[in-house]
Formats: sequence, C-alpha cells, structure tokens
Amino acid sequence: MSNANPLIPQQMIDDIIQWAIMHGVAFRQADNTAKHCPLSIAPIAMNSEVFERLCNITPIMTKLINNISEDHDFLQTSLADLAKADAFFARILSLHQQAHGKIDNRIKPERKPLLLMRTDFMSDITHGVKVIEFNGIAAGMAPFGQRATELHAYLNSQWTGVYQRWLETDKSTPADNKGLEQLAYGISAAANSVKASFAEEEKAQKPIFLMVIQENEDNVYDQHLLEVALQQLGLQTVRRTFKQLHKELYTGRNQRLMLTGVGAIDVVYLRTGYQCNDYYTPEQDEKMCCQSLSQTRLFIEQHRVAVNATFGQQLATSKAMQMQLSLMLPQDYTRWGLTLEEGTLVKSVFAEMKPLNQATIAWFNTQATKQQWVLKNQGEGGGHCIFGDDISEKLEQLKPQDYDAWTFMQRLFPHERDIPTVAIRDSKPIRVDNLVSEIGLFTAYFDGKPVTKLNGYAGYLIRSKPANENEGGIHSGQGILDSLVLIY
Repeated sequence: MSNANPLIPQQMIDDIIQWAIMHGVAFRQADNTAKHCPLSIAPIAMNSEVFERLCNITPIMTKLINNISEDHDFLQTSLADLAKADAFFARILSLHQQAHGKIDNRIKPERKPLLLMRTDFMSDITHGVKVIEFNGIAAGMAPFGQRATELHAYLNSQWTGVYQRWLETDKSTPADNKGLEQLAYGISAAANSVKASFAEEEKAQKPIFLMVIQENEDNVYDQHLLEVALQQLGLQTVRRTFKQLHKELYTGRNQRLMLTGVGAIDVVYLRTGYQCNDYYTPEQDEKMCCQSLSQTRLFIEQHRVAVNATFGQQLATSKAMQMQLSLMLPQDYTRWGLTLEEGTLVKSVFAEMKPLNQATIAWFNTQATKQQWVLKNQGEGGGHCIFGDDISEKLEQLKPQDYDAWTFMQRLFPHERDIPTVAIRDSKPIRVDNLVSEIGLFTAYFDGKPVTKLNGYAGYLIRSKPANENEGGIHSGQGILDSLVLIY
C-alpha cells in the first residue's frame, strides 16, 4: 500500500465512516467505542459465468460436507491420525465419539444439525477458481458482506463521479447479496421447526436463539446485525459464553435444552469453540484442561435443539478433511449422496493438496517450487499459514508425530484488480495498486436439506488485500471489506 493525497474528497471519507458506524460495519474497541471496519470504495469485477458456477457448485459442496458430518464412523476412522498429532482435534474427536459412540446407559445425541457454512474461494490466474477452505464453525460476516454491497450502492448513488472513477468497468451489474437476510431466514426456519415439534403449550412462545460467544468479543456488531434480523422474524435472541452456560443449562421435559431465566432453547449457534482457549477458564481446577466447558458443548448436543456447529460439522470442515476430499475421485463422493456429475463439479474446484510425511518433505526440499505452496495446520481464525522459504524452516522444527496436523496446499495467485482502488482504514484513505480478492459463499442446511430461498445459497462475503500481503483477514490481516459486480 502507498499513501497518496488527495485520493477522494474528505467529505466522502467522513460520509463512508459515518455510514459504516450507523449500519454496524464496525468492531468494538477496548474502551467500548466502535471503530469502522476497513472498506474498499468500489467493488471488484467478476465474470458472471464464474460467479454463477460458484453459486451452483457451493450448495453441492455443502450437501457433501453435511452428509460427511453425519457419517460418524467415517469421521472417527479418517481423522484418527489427526487426533494423534493435534491435541485440540483429539479432544473434539473424543467428544464426538462420546456423543455418537455405542455406549450403554448414555443419553443419545438428539440435536438437529444446522450447517451454516462459508466456503472461501480464490480465482487463480492459471488454474481458475479453487477452494481455499471450509468454515463450518463460527462462520460469521454474512451481515458485513451484505452491508458492503449496500455501501457501494450508496456510494454509487451519492458519490457517482468518484465511485465510477475507481470502478474496474462501467459495463457491469452489482451482484445481489442478501447474506444477512438469507442466513436469518435459514436460522428462523430451523428454530420454528424445532419449536413446532414440542407440545402445544409452547407454541405461543417465541422461538429462542442462543448465540455462544467469546468473552470480551470485539466482533459484536456483525453478530448483533444477525440478532436484529432474527428478532424481526419473531425470534428471541440471547448471548452467553461457555462459562455462563456451564452453570445455566439444564434438561427439561422430552430432552428439551433449558436456559436458566430464559426458557427452552430452539437454536444454538456457536461463534466460539474453534480453538482450545475457547474452553479454558482459570477458575476451574481441572485434571484435564478445558474438560468442563467442552463437556458443556457435549451437553448441548444431547438435547433436541438445532445446533451449529456440531462436532461432526467441525470435523468435516477441517483442513485434514479438505485434504482427504481433494485426493478423492469424483465417484468417491457418491458415497455421500452426490451424483457423478455433481462429484465432477466438486472435484474441479479442489486445489492440489498433499499430506505431510517424509516423502512429501523430501519432494518439497528437492523438487518443489517453494513459492507455489502453502503449509497449513488445523488452526482457524487467521495467522496459521506458512509461505515460501519460511516453510523449510518450519519443517525442520516439526517432529514426525506432528506431521498429520499439517498439510501442503497449492498456493493460489489471483488476478490483480485492473485499476487501483482506495481503502478506508483507520479513517484514512490508502491507495492500493495490487488488490486481489477472496470470495466466501454462505450456505445453510438444516437436518440434511437446504433451508434458504435459494436452494441453500445464502449470499457472499468479499475480502480483498494487497497481493504482497499473506494475511487477508479483516480482523487479523490487511484485508478490507469489498463487494462484487458482474460482467456479462
């Protein structure tokens, strides 16, 4: 990035910041004030056929992941080596086994799976559009994705001349994005389905949506936007940490999940639980770290409630599972309900991946072009990828027992935006000459079926970053919120 001044009128900068704060496109600061998210002032352009292809493939991918997440024996068998190498996933796999294993005198899992997934893609210059990763737990920012689209529509209306100057092409149409509304619709459908399955005396009560959050959460505005949309659809929303739930959850009649002072819960939505620290509390004197709070999550799954993410969903969307799927043939996917045609479509968007072992380490050190690969572990939330020459240093540090927690993945090199753009970060305009973008498509499945008005598709999120930056997260990197226009 390079500073240039003036890039856009100061009045426009002020307008963007005020619009963002007013519409909740912000992060909470330590002093409880709001700070706007980093934003682009004009969208990226994509060929409409490419976008339509992604919108067709992603619901198929979600059907595959959903069915794998309910194939409990396959998850236990295929991820056994991962559990030996990664202590956190060993814990998740153990909890999954407790929920689904054949153990006498134990409450069977009653939960209904609600898969709210974001599949992230990037369009490689040589290989076309490929999957970067699946996000099956705490897959947020659908509200921000819709808001970014709305912001660009506002700028086109209010600052037409400036907006058009930074647009890649004037022969394009904004891609409709109702990520917030569609996700809320899917959650509402699940909540009402669970509520309807219980006694008549409950039907006069509002369905209750429980969001499980981290302590001192800074991404509250994205979360609150979803809650407001759910409230408008007639749901009551509540927020709790695992620590609070450990003391407040109990079992009601007919295996109903109850929350002290609130009542019967219909949907549980995890915006936490994807790392060990999410289950740690220093107040608990435990022989096994995180035992109590992770058991709280198991307790939830043993009740008649819609859950995102289930243990199975978290395992099915892991990097280790992504690698295994990338190594399969299209006909292998038919095991989980896909046709051969659907399997071929899914296979076409998997990037090349390789397991980490002695053979692939030797290949990487002697034959591979190092800049064309990424080394990934199982971490979520950004900052877990190692690139280029740094990979060799990391490989020297790893022990053989660690290998199954890591994987090689083909590095994607997307096309840079044809013209520069302007990012608004920390209330200042910054010219970006080499912007590249990642598109995340949201989908929603409940109890094995699509649950949006668009066959499971539920909107998109565009995150852009300078091509020379490795970390493109909005929270943890140099990413900016963006939107999409389609070229026909």
